[in-house]
Amino acid sequence: MAGKMNAADSRTRSSISICIVVGLCCFFYILGAWQKSGFGKGDSIAVEITRQTDCGILPNLNFETHHDGAGIPSEAYSSKVKEIKPCDASYTDYTPCHDQQRAMTFPRNDMIYRERHCAPENEKLHCLIPAPKGYVTPFPWPKSRDFVPYANVPYKSLTVEKAVQNWVQFEGNVFRFPGGGTQFPHGADAYIDQLASVIPMANGTVRTALDTGCGVASWGAYLLKRNVLAMSFAPRDSHEAQVQFALERGVPAFIGVLGTIKLPFPSRSFDMAHCSRCLIPWGINDGKYMMEVDRVLRPGGYWVLSGPPINWKTNFQAWQRTKEDLEKEQNSIERTAELLCWEKTYEKGEIAIWRKRINSDSCPGRQDEPRTRICEPTSADDVWYKEMETCVTPYPEVNSPEEVAGGELKTFPQRLNAIPPRIASGSVPRVSVASYQEDNKLWKKHVKAYKRINKYIDSGRYRNVMDMNAGLGGFAAALESSKLWVMNVVPIIAEKATLGVIYDRGLIGMYHDWCESFSTYPRTYDLIHANGVFSLYKNTCKMEDILLEMDRILRPEGAVIFRDNVDVLIKVKRIVAGMRWNMRIIDHEDGPYVSEKILVAVKQYWTVGSNGTAVN
Repeated sequence: MAGKMNAADSRTRSSISICIVVGLCCFFYILGAWQKSGFGKGDSIAVEITRQTDCGILPNLNFETHHDGAGIPSEAYSSKVKEIKPCDASYTDYTPCHDQQRAMTFPRNDMIYRERHCAPENEKLHCLIPAPKGYVTPFPWPKSRDFVPYANVPYKSLTVEKAVQNWVQFEGNVFRFPGGGTQFPHGADAYIDQLASVIPMANGTVRTALDTGCGVASWGAYLLKRNVLAMSFAPRDSHEAQVQFALERGVPAFIGVLGTIKLPFPSRSFDMAHCSRCLIPWGINDGKYMMEVDRVLRPGGYWVLSGPPINWKTNFQAWQRTKEDLEKEQNSIERTAELLCWEKTYEKGEIAIWRKRINSDSCPGRQDEPRTRICEPTSADDVWYKEMETCVTPYPEVNSPEEVAGGELKTFPQRLNAIPPRIASGSVPRVSVASYQEDNKLWKKHVKAYKRINKYIDSGRYRNVMDMNAGLGGFAAALESSKLWVMNVVPIIAEKATLGVIYDRGLIGMYHDWCESFSTYPRTYDLIHANGVFSLYKNTCKMEDILLEMDRILRPEGAVIFRDNVDVLIKVKRIVAGMRWNMRIIDHEDGPYVSEKILVAVKQYWTVGSNGTAVN
């Protein structure tokens, strides 16, 4: 009897267990259906984005360049879009922080009026900067080095002003750049050969260069084939569009001047600095401009000065300056170079070359020199809108007279992925050797995914590339190619000041605040990468303002890659929908349930019409 009761109990418990299992299965099925319906929390947004997106094919995006004038079809949007109107045709070359009319309201002493003076909030434009009528895609590199379509930069003044110096010539519907300069009218190659007889360019020792007062950047353009990457700058002044020409040629450049504010670079950035008839008054202000060059020059780096006042005894009549004036300037330069402990290694004709010593042990008497004021060590990398100082930037400490202050760099390209000295020494807080190596691996993975999304990356289609939040430079390092260059921007509000690491790697970049406009002309970048930019600035400035600035500097049919949290990208997508861009949200490489997503976009082709209105 007891056996029968036990058997019955067993069957009852089994039935109950089955019911519980079935009940749980039904519960989780209903829960899953509820979440996928869009009313759930957590990953429901990611699932919905995945449902809407084909991660392998982007049918509504066209990465091809403009040939026949046909517009790219717009995507359909379910919600009402705020359309952002085109600006007036007079704004085709508008540079908000270097506006000519605003500049004239500032003092002219020390070039203050040529520095950054951004529009106040109530004067900001909230419209799309149009391309000039007839605008076409720039020629691919290296043809772009020598030819620029006239329609893109329709200014002929330099062809007259600099005719005998071979800066630029107008031929048919293009500008031709013969490679000449004020100090090298017969071409940059022969001039660079002369410099290379003293400066080690061939073996990768010299990789990064700074060209002050660059003109149309022919020096930087011809250095590229020697694997030397020059950052060139010049003011927006009476030499109309010189920096615009440089960027249109595919050469790194920005609008800037040596005035009263520090250059937007960390200390010890460049292997070489250069002035070729750059009209910078090196001899005034107690050598302040040479001290600023010294700040950004690496220990062991080179400074090249060609033109006045070098060899003034022979050339004073040609330069139309008095012997007394030129002699005074040269003597002032020589005294400052001695104060900085630079060694003159070469002087011939109108060219002089100095070399910065490798450490402070090479300058034992400098501390005792009564004219020497040593800068505070903390000020060397604090540069954004900070006044230039009349003091000498101290070297990092060394343990022996042979040691290079700040660490010796490998030659390029080995230094691209070697451990940067600033990381090896622990100079960057919360960045270790291991985390740096992990960051490199991560960006190789990300860039591989980008190339699957956009097959034109590294094809030559995109020459001028910008990384708006560059971190340790992993994106640029993974992209490294002779077909392109990357402007690595480190936002001033970023958690870590990593721009020095980027220069240690043999890459270039600058500090910037994305609440303001960048120091460049409209339509100067082919591809923009924005990793976490809008999360970084979410409580700092308006998302629409940053997007309008991206539109200003992006070329027609240029591409943008956003990487950010999905809820941020949805807000971006809503604004971009009214900006004549086509876009699509893509899953993270690791799958649909990762909240970080990728938004890829292409700016439509449109220009100013014959009546001043915008046309596709």
